[in-house]
Amino acid sequence: MPSKSMKTTTAAAAVLALGLLASQPAIAANNTADSASSNEAFTFGVIGDIPYGAAEIAKFPSRIQDINADSALKFVTHVGDIKNGSSVCSDEYFANIRSQFDTFEHPLVFTPGDNEWVDCHRTNNGAYNPLERLDKLREVFFDEPGKTLGATMPVKTQETLGLPENVRFTQNRVAFSVVNVQGSNNSLLPWSGLGETAPTPEQLAEVEHRTDAVLDQIRETFSDAERRNDRAVVLMTQADMFDPSLLAAATANPDAVSGFREIVAAIIEETNRVDRPVYLINGDSHVFAENQPLAEGSPWLEVYGQPAADDLQRITVDGSANATNYVRFTVAGNSSDGDDVLSWEKVPFSQ
Repeated sequence: MPSKSMKTTTAAAAVLALGLLASQPAIAANNTADSASSNEAFTFGVIGDIPYGAAEIAKFPSRIQDINADSALKFVTHVGDIKNGSSVCSDEYFANIRSQFDTFEHPLVFTPGDNEWVDCHRTNNGAYNPLERLDKLREVFFDEPGKTLGATMPVKTQETLGLPENVRFTQNRVAFSVVNVQGSNNSLLPWSGLGETAPTPEQLAEVEHRTDAVLDQIRETFSDAERRNDRAVVLMTQADMFDPSLLAAATANPDAVSGFREIVAAIIEETNRVDRPVYLINGDSHVFAENQPLAEGSPWLEVYGQPAADDLQRITVDGSANATNYVRFTVAGNSSDGDDVLSWEKVPFSQ
């Protein structure tokens, strides 16, 4: 499939916005404003797997300022991993990143990554209990459930289920759903840093509860999108459930990705059920990619034992040493339907 990465200029967006405004009856100023905000094209930014290591930590304030300078962004999403996999998961580090997140001038949606809780059992990470670290992340980054970090934007959450990080919202007839799905086989790998050789009962209970909540949110997102006649669905996760570097191992042993199986099945079922494009944005594997991992003929279909879902488009954002840019997504104006609701381009950081 050819790339959908397209350059949408500010001028074009302005012309579109003016045209839409001109077509609305001048009933009342507030009605016109509401109509314009729901009909105009808009952009949002996505980053992930950043900052990694001392050099990138030092650059992170500048990275945030570059994103802040993109004043047209409606919101920004960080798809997890606020540290590398070999550094300590300390309270002090979490507090430092939260203070940096507070400098975002756009609404910031954050979903935790495996480096900041799942893998914190590692000796060089501090040999923490990962579930304790997950609780701390929720305390530090999700202290006001239903509100984004940075500038405030209301979101629906699964706070009542104990997962305030799972959020969803709608912009311009596009349904967004951000869910806590983790690398490291969705947190099923043993906590070897704590001496474990198999998943513990408490670990399995957390995975089951979180996965059930994720499945519920995915299904609710699609159902609500269908009811509202939304134009597209955008899912965001930390985990790359189609990481090309894991394909050989997963082909030889599908249990290597067993933690993703139910989630992939739900995404396929819902994508095939609704007649609209679906986009999956993730981090985790650190290398920008744009593809259809569940299209007919994909080897991942055999790994997961599922039918094809040709309408699913996946975008992986750069991370780690490749995190030298953010991805700017453009949502077309409300009059645009079909496969080109979203377009995207990488925007380099200034340093």
